[in-house]
Amino acid sequence: MRIKAFCSFIIFSFLFSSSIVAQDEGDTLPPQSFSFTADSARAELNKALGDSAYSAGDYTTAVDVYERLLADGESAALYYNLGNAYFKEDDMARAILNYERALRLAPADKDIRFNLELARSKTIDRTSERVEIFFVRWFRNFASLLSLDGWARVGIVLFVSFLAMVALCVFGKKRNLRKTSLVLALVLLVLTISANAIGHSQKRHLTVRTEAIVMQPSVVVRSTPSASGTELFVIHEGRKVTITDDSMQAWKEIVLEDGNVGWIETKALEVI
Repeated sequence: MRIKAFCSFIIFSFLFSSSIVAQDEGDTLPPQSFSFTADSARAELNKALGDSAYSAGDYTTAVDVYERLLADGESAALYYNLGNAYFKEDDMARAILNYERALRLAPADKDIRFNLELARSKTIDRTSERVEIFFVRWFRNFASLLSLDGWARVGIVLFVSFLAMVALCVFGKKRNLRKTSLVLALVLLVLTISANAIGHSQKRHLTVRTEAIVMQPSVVVRSTPSASGTELFVIHEGRKVTITDDSMQAWKEIVLEDGNVGWIETKALEVI
């Protein structure tokens, strides 16, 4: 009886918490869809034209095609190809911007990371990405194995399996079966929560954008959000910064990887 009571308590508690979380689910895991229509076929054709233009050395046309395709939806492959086209045109700032956007969608892709570092090596401010703690990097790589929709589907499958184990725990006739079901239910509960946490983290990573790339040849960073503010230092195109104050329209407070802080005009930046 104690096992059945405990199983009943688990399912009641989890369903109660799920009903609370579900109120905010629309903000964390919105549905994404891709329909295979005539538009999809046309997009594939246009991408093929862009790839063909790139192979032929017509990088301007390739850039135009990839930019128009990205206006209809993000893709790590498109950002990567667009970054390559800009790289060939010797526009390192836009190459870095698009490699960064590609890496945001596919953080485990070694080709994107290699080309990003190559583009950075050709800028004036030659900086490298801060080295992440190994378990943070491992978590990002693991989370990138599936899309946001993929993690949502995994969470649903795990939750249904969890309910099945709870049902066996409550209604099973053999004590050993109930014990085994209880253990599996607890494991599945942990996995379900983990899948949802990864999905939430992935959603936040994709939507909360505080990093930007300097797009102008050189920019003066000032002590205050004003053209009359004291000049602190100068940074150059292709430099990656983190926006720490986004409250003003014409100016942004930024911080560099070395900890230097200052204000920069918004028009000099492009958010990743």
